[in-house]
Amino acid sequence: MIIRLLSLLLALAASPLSAQSGEVISARILPGWRLADGSHMAGIEFTLAPGWKTYWRAPGDAGIPPQFDWRGSANLAGVEVLWPRPRIIDQAGLKSIGYKEKVTLPLHVKPRNSGGDVTLRGVVDLGVCEDICIPAQVEVSGLLDRATIRPDPRVAAALAAQPLTAREAGLTHVSCQITPAKDGMSITARLTLPTTGGTETVVMEAGNPLIWVAPAKASRQGQSLTVQSYMTHVEGRPFAIDRSALRLTVLGASKAVDIQGCPAP
Repeated sequence: MIIRLLSLLLALAASPLSAQSGEVISARILPGWRLADGSHMAGIEFTLAPGWKTYWRAPGDAGIPPQFDWRGSANLAGVEVLWPRPRIIDQAGLKSIGYKEKVTLPLHVKPRNSGGDVTLRGVVDLGVCEDICIPAQVEVSGLLDRATIRPDPRVAAALAAQPLTAREAGLTHVSCQITPAKDGMSITARLTLPTTGGTETVVMEAGNPLIWVAPAKASRQGQSLTVQSYMTHVEGRPFAIDRSALRLTVLGASKAVDIQGCPAP
């Protein structure tokens, strides 16, 4: 699977169509509103040409997650990107995870000075695919007015479309058994969770970009969901797994669930 991903990365880097990325994707800042705690809720809206798609933060078998650079901003302490529920996309026999047509990613913005406006300037690098995949880079900017307190319904809808929390979904148990394996670690997660509908896909994330996580295999019996995966360091180095950073997202036909942290059995 690493070889497949490297092949996709090379194809993206070498694509002669990269200069045309503006024809298939555009982006803009939705200025949003100031929150009572002094932070600001904004959004970045991506619009894709018909038939094109882009990727979630964990893109599946094939794809590249978006990378955000906000260093050109003013009065900015930090930005947390929030992710609406993605869809499963079949891509040449591989299972990718992402969005089609249009998606708004909420941005939880922390100003350096909570009493001032924020000038948000960003550069986003991402992959977009139709029958072929190309790299895209979009630049966005917008003024986040400290005086605006009325929520933007587009950003509010994207916030509402996030996966349920473990508590909201009725999770009553989660544990992860981690055992050494050749060149890495095997991990088995056991969850007690009501079904999310239909065939469920579970995405496991290590919380460390240098740890590659194999596509997980999930099986369900009643309320019990078992998830198996494998992790290895992308540079072949020894590594440790931070259980508090482990993240499992269950994607079903009717809902999704975001589970953060996975203690020992």
